Amino acid sequence: MALYQSKIFGIVQGVGFRPFVARLAARFHICGSVCNKGPYVEVFAQGSDAAVDQFLTAIEHEPPERASILKLTRQKLDQAETYADFQIIESAKERGSIFVSPDIATCNKCKAELFDPQDKRYLHPFINCTACGPRLTILDSMPYDRERTSMGEFPMCPSCQAEYDSPATRRYDAQPVCCNNCGPEVYLIGEEDVRGAAAITRTRQTIIAGGIVAIKGIGGFHLCCDATNDNAVRRLRKLKHRPVKPFAIMARDMAAVERECQVEGGQQEMLTGHQKPILLLKRKLTGQIVDSVAPGNPKIGMMLPYAPLHMLLFDYPDGLTMPDTLIMTSGNPAGAPICRDDDGAVAALSGFCDLMLSHNRKIRIRADDTVMDWLAGKPYMIRRSRGFAPLPFMLNNAWQGAALGIGGELKNTFCVGSDNIFYPSPYVGDMSDLRTMQALRETIQRLTELLECAPKIVACDMHPRYNTVTIAKELGLPLFPVQHHYAHILSCMAENDYDAPVIGVSFDGTGYGTDGTIWGGEILQADFKGFQRLASITPFRQAGGDKASREGWRIAVSLLYDLANDKEETRKHAKALNLCSEADLEAMFFMLDNNINTIKSTSAGRLFDAVSAILGIRTSSTFEGEASMYLEFAARKWQDEHKDALPVPAEMNTDRLFAYLLEQRLKGEDSGKLAYLFHAGLARFITAACLRARKDTGLNTVALSGGVFQNLLLTELVTTFLQEQGFTVLRHSLLPPNDGGICLGQAVAAMYHLNSE
Repeated sequence: MALYQSKIFGIVQGVGFRPFVARLAARFHICGSVCNKGPYVEVFAQGSDAAVDQFLTAIEHEPPERASILKLTRQKLDQAETYADFQIIESAKERGSIFVSPDIATCNKCKAELFDPQDKRYLHPFINCTACGPRLTILDSMPYDRERTSMGEFPMCPSCQAEYDSPATRRYDAQPVCCNNCGPEVYLIGEEDVRGAAAITRTRQTIIAGGIVAIKGIGGFHLCCDATNDNAVRRLRKLKHRPVKPFAIMARDMAAVERECQVEGGQQEMLTGHQKPILLLKRKLTGQIVDSVAPGNPKIGMMLPYAPLHMLLFDYPDGLTMPDTLIMTSGNPAGAPICRDDDGAVAALSGFCDLMLSHNRKIRIRADDTVMDWLAGKPYMIRRSRGFAPLPFMLNNAWQGAALGIGGELKNTFCVGSDNIFYPSPYVGDMSDLRTMQALRETIQRLTELLECAPKIVACDMHPRYNTVTIAKELGLPLFPVQHHYAHILSCMAENDYDAPVIGVSFDGTGYGTDGTIWGGEILQADFKGFQRLASITPFRQAGGDKASREGWRIAVSLLYDLANDKEETRKHAKALNLCSEADLEAMFFMLDNNINTIKSTSAGRLFDAVSAILGIRTSSTFEGEASMYLEFAARKWQDEHKDALPVPAEMNTDRLFAYLLEQRLKGEDSGKLAYLFHAGLARFITAACLRARKDTGLNTVALSGGVFQNLLLTELVTTFLQEQGFTVLRHSLLPPNDGGICLGQAVAAMYHLNSE
């Protein structure tokens, strides 16, 4: 008999991996042991060479559904036969790369038990097994064992303990296992005597009556109301000061999703899989969800219940009939992080809701819902969080060390780098709020401790006044500033595990340039060593300070004034286009003439805002990206209606493109057609810039990144035009192109720097 040692690296903790190995050992008549070591799972396998080979091959090729094996090693040992059976032994920590499982949606077997009156966990809001349940959000430290989670506060009853100890059950070694007798409990905040069934029924009654309820879930609170009740939705918008930004919808089942939305190939698998993100789907005109859920938006963000409590909200044996679609939006004031405990919810959400349903399982790390779009038959990430974070990106580089990328000022996530493995955090939020800054500090500390990683350097943005830079300085580590748009391109390269030089197209709203101006429409030559700015959109003056990012009419006026170089002609056009009041126009003239609160900019995001304004689509925005988002909607609608007669715009610089759109708009041309021509014209501009870059550099690979590439129409057009010219195009998929993905590029830049010193 031979004895082998095997180490399995990847997401192999919190997914039932050790019980899975034990069952395979029985199948192949292997003796030995399996143990969590923290960075990996260690297996000792004793048997014939052939049997051990089959056993280890089965581990690699038949892992549990929720597992992800990155590497499996095997080594034959020179030892005598030592094992009489196969055992799961106590976890023993070792140092090294850590792989933490994200939270996993409730599996179908647990769902069936949840609604089985004969099952001991009938209607238990915290049912789980080795294949599902909370992971990251309850974890204190690794290895993943019950005493190192917030479930450690709930001792197992004898029945649950027996299942936990028995290899014959689905809950063998399942750390969050519990039942109605020994698990957490739901209750109403402020009415703590209303618990369990009574609390759930009160919640359902309130929603049915048109009320709004704050509900504590896996990674934080949601605000919930009936998505078919226009009065309830409009009231929530008013209370949350959110005039038009779309709300996410949770549907009871796929039947409700398909009634409301078109479901394309692959999307159902993503909706029903174990990650259960919010997926942006094309809306049907015949659905029951009210328009106020996503005003003027052709898509709806849909998700399915991913926690037992969600399922009980829809279906509970109390005689009530619930709507089958619910608003399920993040429980936080604008700009603040999602609330995770009762005190935070009372302080932040009391004015938004009629009732608060909570529970006594503590959330260690916040995890907002993941949001994704769909591009070319696969996911296109918008916000990466629950279900995905902190799944790492593993690069094919022999780096060593530890680095931290602090992330962007907007849509903040951070990234912990350990050797060649990079762990982006769950979504944190916008750093303009002091509460979000504190949440960033807390989450950095917890995640670095969880990953047993002590960064030696912290990468941050170059902008001297960003709050993320302030927090980076507080850490007391060497600071490594990384230019914003370069970090975007590095993030795209890293996601694609591509380390050769690229032509980087980095288009977004705002980034601090190396020349002290605002960048945002950049063509770069980039690799891990550094970058060179090759080109940009035509620079323009941006007046009005921070207001310019919310009021696109200001950018439009600046562009009109630069184009006409005449106040009267600018005034005439501004009036014809109904851009602003006379007083606002005079204030803009004053700032531009005297160079007050005015800066040079190449922001592609602000160019989108200006075009949206002159086309009469949006002159200002109530949330980031609103003007450009509705510009895309108008363009897409026109494109869908005129597929057989799509114009091919001439190649022109962005100032000429703006002038052309202005001229056509003043002549009365359809705004939808002009919106499409803007997208196509900008795509032609990008392609021409890349052709010039290829001629100058010899590079043939283009990386697309930056928040502007959330725009699927532009991304599709640019990709098509570039591929027609023979370019290889790198795009994002499971990392957002927006600032929510910039942390990966920062961490990669810092890690490269550490290994180049």
